[in-house]
Amino acid sequence: MYSEFYKLTGKPFQLTPDPNFYFDSSTHHKAMAYLSYGISQGEGFIIITGEIGSGKTTLVGRLLQSLDPAEFVTAKIVTSQLDADNILKMVAAAFGININVADKAIIITEIEKFLRSNNRQGKTTLLLIDEAQNLTTQALEELRMLSNFQEGNKALLQSFLVGQPEFRDKWAFDPALEQLRQRVIATHHLSPMTADETKEYIEHRLTLVDWKGNPEFSDDGHAEIYKYSGGVPRKLNTLCTRLLLFGAIEELEVITGEVVKEVLSDMEEDNYAAAASSKMRQDSVSPKKGPNGTAANSNDEQVITVSEEAIEEAKEAGLTASAELIKLRKRIVRLEKNIKIHDKTIKGTIDIMEDLLNA
Repeated sequence: MYSEFYKLTGKPFQLTPDPNFYFDSSTHHKAMAYLSYGISQGEGFIIITGEIGSGKTTLVGRLLQSLDPAEFVTAKIVTSQLDADNILKMVAAAFGININVADKAIIITEIEKFLRSNNRQGKTTLLLIDEAQNLTTQALEELRMLSNFQEGNKALLQSFLVGQPEFRDKWAFDPALEQLRQRVIATHHLSPMTADETKEYIEHRLTLVDWKGNPEFSDDGHAEIYKYSGGVPRKLNTLCTRLLLFGAIEELEVITGEVVKEVLSDMEEDNYAAAASSKMRQDSVSPKKGPNGTAANSNDEQVITVSEEAIEEAKEAGLTASAELIKLRKRIVRLEKNIKIHDKTIKGTIDIMEDLLNA
């Protein structure tokens, strides 16, 4: 909708990581320099960490996009809670190695054959692990063992580990990972962008979709955006998408500080509504308690409520009471009444059908 209104050729702030929208901020520039240095060294581990939404996946995607497939064989794994055996299977699958056995020794042998074949063809093999904080210590040790494969004095596999801040503590302080630490040749932690970089980031992304200055972002608009996002790319994308949508609906040509505040207020109310709805669903599946604290008879009417606890949780999350909040609570109460009526209707229908079946 907003793309058509502002005559943009695409969505500049989509949440799905897209290396084509990579922005070379100072912190991302350093990270890319370390990745490039690692590739030039052809061995060891490069570790990149950063907060959720800091642009790690986009960074890795940009790196892969820049490599010549005639010179590099690459594979990327996004990990869940993988143990030592499963990480080896994932590595094999990522490189397209067809393995239908569970024997660990055979899997390692096939991976080694693959690495040596690439080396004979003059190709460098790179393995990128995203969400590395999910790997167990044993899985990291298996990756370290794969780095032992060599041809003469040349390593056959190089690994890049990308993860959230907790991974930085894991690899740095876990006594069981001492040998891995000795093979880390570079590491960098992505920090948030500065206020100036945040402005450049927004304009960079807009320019890539043929933005011609409409809408314009005022200085106080940029200030409010930075105040909310703290320079974190994913927060920027979320807010700017809402701003463009709001601007298109209201037919705005300038995104001011007041506009940003209004959109943030809407987002705040949406968050509260989601929290209240989640609490309502939890309460709806909880059995009604009898006087002695035990579950009430199944034939009793089930009470669906939005407790004050949900309201307090929302407030603790930074949500403030307002006239709109009061209206929302009244709407939820009406919804509860309608659900009760609906439940009674269904129960009555079931009873009639049971009577007919019994007859």
